Amino acid sequence: MQPLFDPAFEIVAPVRVTSGFIFDSPHSGADYPTCFLKGARLGAQAIRRSEDAHVDRLFLPVAREGAPLMRARFPRAFLDLNREPYELDPRMFEGRLPAFANTRSIRVAGGLGTIPRIVADGQEIYPGKLPVAEALSRIETLYKPYHRALRRLVTASRERFGYAALIDCHSMPSTSLSAEALSQVDIVLGDRYGSSCSPVLTDLVEAALRARGFGVARNKPYAGGFITEHYGEPGIHRHALQIEINRALYMHEPTLTPHAWFDEIAQGLCGAFGDVIAAGALFGEPPAIAAE
Repeated sequence: MQPLFDPAFEIVAPVRVTSGFIFDSPHSGADYPTCFLKGARLGAQAIRRSEDAHVDRLFLPVAREGAPLMRARFPRAFLDLNREPYELDPRMFEGRLPAFANTRSIRVAGGLGTIPRIVADGQEIYPGKLPVAEALSRIETLYKPYHRALRRLVTASRERFGYAALIDCHSMPSTSLSAEALSQVDIVLGDRYGSSCSPVLTDLVEAALRARGFGVARNKPYAGGFITEHYGEPGIHRHALQIEINRALYMHEPTLTPHAWFDEIAQGLCGAFGDVIAAGALFGEPPAIAAE
């Protein structure tokens, strides 16, 4: 059988990896299979409201700074990589879920499990139930290979440079911000209140972004999800920091059309992280063997 996504994800590698930084964009995938759209009760534009549209493009320039960028090709509405592998809602499926499935998480209750039930504005995606086998197939063929590849990148960075710094890239609807914050916040950094990332790194990122003119907040309304929780362990020099960009900053939200100044925003982000990457040794430890 021909796979729905070929490839399911992509790693944009720099000519030479020069630091322990890795960037990933798990929610910007925009390849929507025809069979998925035909089986949904919503139109394609409504389903795309869950997508972190163009976030991978915003961060593509980081490859010039010597850091790889990993991005999903499949959409978040099809499978959400920022969840546990088996956060599944039994009400969505025909058949019995595995006993180890997490069926009672807050995210499952809200309709936003590993296989989402709703899109971002609360509309149901499917007209009826899905076979359990369909959910398990998506997890085996998409979720697990993506996280295996991401884990390899993180492990390789930790071994080579003495630290790994995973920047988990997302975007947020402007409506998620309060009226007061809307005019002040372009970016929310999530380090799970200091548990997934060294404060040194979070401070550096915030300062670099502010120096480029971005308004920055921390942990509210987004402190980080499964990826930051799972990969972030600063005690062993493995850091994970989530970055949420206000969608109104770089695109027209109703149509998902990038603004004319999109490239300027991308260059500002790249410049800020270039400054941070240059200071990467501050939150690592000397590698076991000399750098090449």
